[in-house]
Amino acid sequence: MARYRDLFYSFFKIGTFTIGGGYAMIPLMEDIIVDKRHWLDREEFMDILSVSQAMPGVFAVNMATNIGYKLKGVKGSVVAVVGNIIVPVAIILLLAMFFRQFRENQVVEAIFKGLRPAVVALIAAPVFKMAKTARISWQNVWIPIFSALLIWLLGVSPVIVILVAAIAGFVYSRIKIWKEGSAR
Repeated sequence: MARYRDLFYSFFKIGTFTIGGGYAMIPLMEDIIVDKRHWLDREEFMDILSVSQAMPGVFAVNMATNIGYKLKGVKGSVVAVVGNIIVPVAIILLLAMFFRQFRENQVVEAIFKGLRPAVVALIAAPVFKMAKTARISWQNVWIPIFSALLIWLLGVSPVIVILVAAIAGFVYSRIKIWKEGSAR
């Protein structure tokens, strides 16, 4: 089981070495929490990821809060969150102090432009891994695509998409159970 020190260090490492934050930290978080430490299995990790996405607030903090709570209760949540945010908060404070001086600098602007494609790749990689874990197949790939198009092209609220998907999943599972029961 997780010790507070190990929990802090793991989330400190995640917060320190993830460029792009949020979804870009999913591969590192999954590698540490699921693959190396074996604190959660993939299903538990995906469940926490889903809940964390639906919660208001910063995704990384939500993940740290939920994983810390699952492992060590309220104290675990605090330890994981502090470990996760301490370095990024320090970096943001330093950047805020000096950014005005470098805002117009061509080199700094070029660095930020160069980081953008890398961040997109860091976000894209866990999407494919999550699709595999969530059992997205050629039969049901239309669901996330259709959902994304509803949000992106038609401006449908993600909350509505999530609620409709949850209700549809519940109804589908009830129908499936009913069919299996009547087939016996």
